[in-house]
This record gives sequence, structure tokens and C-alpha cells, in this order.
Amino acid sequence: MLDRVSAVLYRRRVAVLWVSAVAVVLAWIGGLGVEHRLVHGGFSDPGAQSARAERLVAEHFPAAADDLVLLLSGTTSVDSAEMTSLGTALTRHAARIPGVREATSYWTAGRAPALRSRDGAIGLVTLSLSGDEDDRAKTAGRVLPDVRRHARGLMVLAAGPAQVQSEVGARTAHDLLLAEAIAAPITLVLLLLVFGGAVAATLPLVVALLSVLMSRAVLNALAGVVPISVYSMNSTTSLGLGLAIDYSLFVLARFREELRGGATVREALGPTVRRAGRTVAFSALTVALSLVALLVFPQFFLRSFAYGGIAVVLSAAAGAVLVLPALLAVVGRRVDRYDVFARLRGPARPTGAPEDGRWYRFALAVTRRPLLYGGGAVLLLAFLASPFPRVSAGLFDDRSLPASAQVHRATQLLRDRFDADALGTVPVVIEGVRPRAVEPYARALSAVPDVRRVTAATGSYVAGHRVRGPAPAASADGDSTRVTRVTRVIRVSDDTRVTLVTVVSGVEQDSPAGTRLVRGLREVAAPAGATVSVGGRAAEVQDSTAAVARATPAAIGIVVGASLLLLFLFTGSVLMPVKALVLNTLSLSATFGAMVYVFQEGHLSFLVGSPAHTGTLDATIPILTFCVAFGLSMDYEVFLLARIRERYLLTGDNTESVAFGLQHTGRIITAAAVLVAAVLFVFSVSGVTMLKLLGVGLALAVVLDATLVRAVLVPSFMRLAGRANWWAPAPLRRLHDRVGLREDTGAPDLPRAERAGVPPGTPTPGP
Repeated sequence: MLDRVSAVLYRRRVAVLWVSAVAVVLAWIGGLGVEHRLVHGGFSDPGAQSARAERLVAEHFPAAADDLVLLLSGTTSVDSAEMTSLGTALTRHAARIPGVREATSYWTAGRAPALRSRDGAIGLVTLSLSGDEDDRAKTAGRVLPDVRRHARGLMVLAAGPAQVQSEVGARTAHDLLLAEAIAAPITLVLLLLVFGGAVAATLPLVVALLSVLMSRAVLNALAGVVPISVYSMNSTTSLGLGLAIDYSLFVLARFREELRGGATVREALGPTVRRAGRTVAFSALTVALSLVALLVFPQFFLRSFAYGGIAVVLSAAAGAVLVLPALLAVVGRRVDRYDVFARLRGPARPTGAPEDGRWYRFALAVTRRPLLYGGGAVLLLAFLASPFPRVSAGLFDDRSLPASAQVHRATQLLRDRFDADALGTVPVVIEGVRPRAVEPYARALSAVPDVRRVTAATGSYVAGHRVRGPAPAASADGDSTRVTRVTRVIRVSDDTRVTLVTVVSGVEQDSPAGTRLVRGLREVAAPAGATVSVGGRAAEVQDSTAAVARATPAAIGIVVGASLLLLFLFTGSVLMPVKALVLNTLSLSATFGAMVYVFQEGHLSFLVGSPAHTGTLDATIPILTFCVAFGLSMDYEVFLLARIRERYLLTGDNTESVAFGLQHTGRIITAAAVLVAAVLFVFSVSGVTMLKLLGVGLALAVVLDATLVRAVLVPSFMRLAGRANWWAPAPLRRLHDRVGLREDTGAPDLPRAERAGVPPGTPTPGP
């Protein structure tokens, strides 16, 4: 089939390029405005108890929702007449901003102590915002500039979850443009160095443009059906560029190899599409299936990466297998023109036997002492992986932004200068009973360790005892009954079967102690016939990390199962897929260990811009890194095994085949890894720790895989395994004969330079 494809691509090359140009234009049109359709958030489990509590609070107790917190300060104390007048006026103005449901402040809520800094210099205004998580983030982005315009000399800072989402989203968009501006010239220089000519270096950019535009169009179409995270744009750009370079480099290398062997352009396209094209298609399928695993998670942040990633992977593969050969048919031998680094590279050495190559000699050195080289590589990876068991999962917060960020400074003021009430309030929503029935439950909640106070409609409780009775029940204007919460006045829900109990803790929500507190609150027996939902930041962190933990086995099963099956179909071997799984696990464990050491614990963090470390890693990033990095490592595994197997089918010499395969792919894999790592590592300049962690983690995973794993561990393992590398039990061999990838091993598929050195009648053993 691929023979016919290569023939059609050569004969109809101009038509293929015109169709490709039309596809690029249509994809560009289809992706217009995608940035405005992507949404913030998506890190929490929508079916979790904390999410239910958030929805109930927003529906029945809007004044209790601290979506946005404004910090107001002036030249006098918050209790002065001037500050009282300004604070009250600004609170009323904020309440009229579209998207704000309710506004409560120190000056309008009976001067509640929790809304005043300990030194009396700062007063708080708490805003409840309407809409979903994305709506609240967008409203927050409008509120702060609006309030500052009407502040009349007051200093205004903003904190709260909506403000964090707003600033992280804005910073992400800014950092994406910055990363692209930095990556573009670096990538261009590396492409010129690696591809050895301006013409050749330009071709992968064409494939990258096609894949990125196609994926943007897909995301734009999906955004009308399902929520797509704004952060998926980062993966679309970096992964699209990286894979386009990967696949194009492999195809171009095979095409040049055929030309150097004396083939015409038309003759070179046949084995290029048949061999390299098949390998690229197979590799892309493996990467896409690895990304499918992200769909098992309930967080649409992870699912969005799956949508964008799968689209960009398949688009890059289609571009490399269909569009790039048509371009090569047009360019022909001019592919090597305009080598601007020719002098730096020196005169080209004549093509010789594979035995003269550096990678060939290195592979033989490794295979002569497989235990020494392989054991050393395993020890190094194990050392890098050693911090991984200390991983602690969390979710990103204001500290994901630089210390200079507005929301980071505001939230730090809340931590440093306010009582724990400002950040330590946990909402507990009880459904199914009347407010009077919650007194025993509220009393039991107040006895949980680290709880300072519990406030309910029936009164306030400390250490299992009621210390204050219910607040006055009526308001003069006949409005709904009001109950004074620790931090503000809130309305009792019109639905008397829904009751809010607020828990003030003595610990910070974003901490292991906060997680233990939520666990203790949830262990308290609920009132008979009632449904209890514990919410708040700590509960969200616990529920989100639990959701990731529940779905991770299924995701790993999909990635591992798909990889084992596809590699078996590709090689016909039982051992090769298992070997790939073990080695990939080693390199990924080393990557995760480094992530914990640098980002969680703060060691050597100056190497990546000194991000703030909170003692946790965002729970979504390791699993995202696993799926993407595993797919990329399978890329290199397939590239290397394709050439090793090709040679082994011809010669039957395991050791020589390994050396031959490494000689023909070592430089390609290393160059591709350097290019991909450079594109990914550029995200270390991001001010958002989450993006920095993802970019650096993926870059490190790619480098470790292309060096220690492919260059050292694979040759060592295959030397020790010998002919067992290609063994499979009879039933599986028969299955592979029927459904596996089998290829003609005769001379027409091999480069002419290689065919010249093959003795007539050389046996062709099975896979």
C-alpha cells in the first residue's frame, strides 16, 4: 500500500501540495478566535464533594462565597471616618459591577474582626461572583481595574480563587508568546545545524505549521461541545513543533540516505515512505494512544491536553508521511542547498561503511561490556529517581505565580497580617434537615483537632461546647433572617432544608495540615437523614488528588497495554515491548525524582528561575508528564527498533544489528531530542510554576531517554538478551504472522550502499 502511496505522491506531487495549501488555509480559518473560546479552570473533579459544596454555597448562600477578596488600605486606620466612608462607597460600587452577586466588607458587616488586619491598616471586601469557574475568572479580570479607577487614593489589591485563575490565565498567554519568541530563533539555528541546509531546515516548519493549525481548528470545533482549557494551547504549540521536527527528521534522514546510495529522487521516495513513513505512522499511533489515557480523568484540564495532543500528533504524522514526501519530490537533490554552517561543520566526509561510524563503534563498546555500561546507567537513573517517593500532591495556588505578581502579594498579606479566619474558613453544607437539627453535628465538628470555631444557625461552638447562642433572627425591613458568620453577615437559605455551617481552622488550607483537617471533618457522623458536603480549598485539593489517584491505574493500563500491543505488532517479539516498558519506567522515575527535588523541595531551583516551592507538586502535572513523555519515548524506541529489526531480518546477527541501528538512528534521535528539549525547556522562562514544571519535566525526560536509555541501556539489554530479543511463543508468532507488521526484507528496500555489501543468498530469519 505504501508503495502505491509513494508513487502517487511522486506523480501528483504538485496536486498534493496544492491540496495541502488549501488545508492549511482552511485550518487557519477554522482556528480563528480559538483563544476566546477556551476556558479557565478545570483542575477540580466536578463530581466531588467539594465541588457540590461550592455549587450549593453559590446557589443558596452567595454572600459566603469568597470568590474575590479586595484588600483596601489608605493613609489612616480602617476604623477612621475617612476610611469608613471610602470603604463603604467602594463596597457599594463593587456590588454594582456586572457579574458581582454580592459584596460584603469590614465596613458593611458590623466591623467583623476577621475582615480587618491585626494592625488595623487593611480592610477586606469579599465579593461573590456569578457564573461558573471561567465566568468568575473573567469577572475578576474586570473588577480590579474598575475598582482601582474609583478608589480615590486607596491602595487596592485582589486575592481569592477567581483572581488567581484570572492572573494565571493572563500570565500563561503572555508567557506563551514569550516562549514562542525565544524558541523561534533557537529552533531555527538548531534546525540549520542539524539538517545541514536552509532548504532542509525549512521543511519541518511546514509540517509544524500544518499540525499546529489543524489542532487549533480541532480545538475550536470541540470548544463548542465540551469545555477546553486555555492551557491546552501551550501543549498544541510545543508538542506540534517538537513532533513535526521528530517525524520530519526521520523521513529526511532516510531520503538523504537513499540519495547518497545512488538512488534517483523517485527511487528514494519508495523506501522513504515505505520504511520511514510506516515507522512515523506507527510511532504517532503509539503517542496518540498514550494521550488517550488522559481522557479517563474527570478534570477537563487533563482532557483538554488529550484533545489538543491527539489532534497535533495525527496532524504531524500526516504532514510527515504525505506532505513532506511531496515536498521532497519537488525539491529533490536541492534539499541540501544553502548550508549556512558548512564552514563551521567542516568538509563533508565521504560516506563509508557503517563500521566507520562513531555511533557504531560506541554501540560495540557498550555491547562488549553491557553490565558495566548498563549497570552504570541504571544506578544513575535510580539515584535521580530517589526523591520521587517523597512526592506530595497538591494544586496550584497564588504561589504558582512570581512573588511580584499582584495576587501573590495580596494573598501573602492575608497570610501574614490577618487572623486564620481570612484564609482558614471551611464551608460545610448540610442537606435534608432543618437548621435546628444541626446543633449536635456542629458541636462535634468543633471538637475536631485544629478547629478553632464552628458557626451555625444555632450558635457558635468551640472545643465541643456552645459559646454563643443564635444571632438575632429578624431584620427591620422584613428581609430574610440573617445569621452572623465569623467573617460576615450571610442570609439563611430560603430552602430551610439546606444549612450552612462554617468551620474556622487554625491551619492554612494549602498545607498537609489542611488536608488532615478536612479528613477529620468528613469523619464526623452526619445528622440522621442528612447529606453533608465539606468544601473549601483544602477539600478541593484532597478531592482532586484523590480523583487523579483513582483514575491513574486505568490511565497507566491504557498506556502500557497499548504500547505492549503495538510494539508486539511492530516487532513480533514478546521481550522487546517488556524491555521498552521497563526502560521507560526507569527514565520517567528519574524525571519525577528530579521534579520533586527541584520544584517540591526547592533544591537547585535557581537553574529554572527560582520558582516558589510549597512542599507539593500539582497533582495533574506528573500524570500529564507521564502520558506525554511515555509517548515521546516510544517515538524514539520505534525509530531505533525499526532499523535494528530491519538489519536483523537481513543478517541474523543480533549484536551487529544493534550497532547498525544505533549508527543509523543515534544522530537522528539525539538531534531530535535536542530540538524537542530546546522547545520544551523554553517554558522554564514562564512565570507560572505549573508551566515551568511541565516544560522542564518533559525536556528532562526527552534528554534522559535519548541518551542513557537509547544509547546505553537498549544496546546493553539487547546484547545480554541475544536472540531471545526476537522470541515469541508459537501462538503469538502465528498471531503476528496474521495481523502484525511484516515487511519485505529483500534488497529493493535497503539503501543501495548497504545492498552492495550484502552477500548473495544471505538468510533472512524471522522477526
